[in-house]
Amino acid sequence: MAQTTDPQPAESTSERPRLVTRPLLVRFVSIIGASASYYLLLSVVPLYAEESGSGGGAGLTTGALMFATVVGVLLSPRLLARFGIRVTLAAGLFLLGAPAMALTASGHIGWIVAICIVRGLGFAVTLVAGGALTASLIPPERRGEGLALVGIVSGVPTLAALPLGVWLTAHVGYGPVSAAGGLVALAAILTVPALPYRDAAEGKQLGLITGFRTGHLVRPAVVFAATALAAGIIVTFLPLAVPSASTGLVAVALFVQPTASTAARWAAGRHGDRHGTARLVLPGLLASALGTLMLTLTHNPIAVVAGVAVFGIGFGIAQNATLSLMYSRVPSGSYGTVSAMWNFAYDAGMGAGAVGFGLLAGGTGYSLAFACTAALMLTALAPALRDRATAAAPDLR
Repeated sequence: MAQTTDPQPAESTSERPRLVTRPLLVRFVSIIGASASYYLLLSVVPLYAEESGSGGGAGLTTGALMFATVVGVLLSPRLLARFGIRVTLAAGLFLLGAPAMALTASGHIGWIVAICIVRGLGFAVTLVAGGALTASLIPPERRGEGLALVGIVSGVPTLAALPLGVWLTAHVGYGPVSAAGGLVALAAILTVPALPYRDAAEGKQLGLITGFRTGHLVRPAVVFAATALAAGIIVTFLPLAVPSASTGLVAVALFVQPTASTAARWAAGRHGDRHGTARLVLPGLLASALGTLMLTLTHNPIAVVAGVAVFGIGFGIAQNATLSLMYSRVPSGSYGTVSAMWNFAYDAGMGAGAVGFGLLAGGTGYSLAFACTAALMLTALAPALRDRATAAAPDLR
């Protein structure tokens, strides 16, 4: 059964349990391996498709990858229930790494898309299975801070691998880069047997369908999806919305946003562990919407940088608060379901934001489209306020 109330923050930090343990350090290896493998080839594969003569293949490969990732997220809880966390995590790493080794075997678009589909499924499985295991390795009293640390560990290889893949391709070619992308994921499999056995998790397992029918899990997920909506828009359309003469401004803005998110995620984790997580969800949503609204001033460099900074702070708070809150409301046997729901909210929000904004901006212009996005995000105030009102109730419904 799910917990009926959110756990109260610790009153004293003098006897707080240790956060970084040997099992968590071992888990960091597979986090880094999966992130590095995925992002090293994220921009490389579309380039390979284009240079192989597949007209329009770049968008098709990325679309196939993202679609497979969403499908994999939804399928992963069932795999966890059947095969356990360690086997599922190892399988995900294999599906992510092995196809990359064979990428350059053919330049046909069908082959490249098939590789992307398998890798997308593998990455999704590593996210859900790994997320469930990671949550079980973090003391509940320090869950927010621990999840923030995990975000940093996964974020560093992400930021490094994305540009590195393109740079290496220009210097050594597609074959060595795709092989490297495969090897880092496959090598991480070697650490899986050293991870703690968490397959027989305590508590009844909550199915994914049941999870999506459970109000105290759906409400935080919906709020997070609303903030992820703008995250997908900023990454995709900010370079187009800002005047072409301000390319340096775009580079600064796209650096400020993830930096602010990382810092806010860490601060939110520490604050939530000490003072409670539920009260952070609403400020995270409001800050995200305000930052998005500030981006209506696309011709004002200060407003653009300030806007992405404010959005980044709100997004980081929402990331940490919603995930911590969802984990706190289920027994450990349902961590896989929570991981799947949260990652689905992330991917679906980013994807819907990018597609919808593109259609909207074509008719309204970028400034008005950013304003409409901020207004749409504020519709998530309803579940946020509802969740805040019921967080301390004796029965979360």
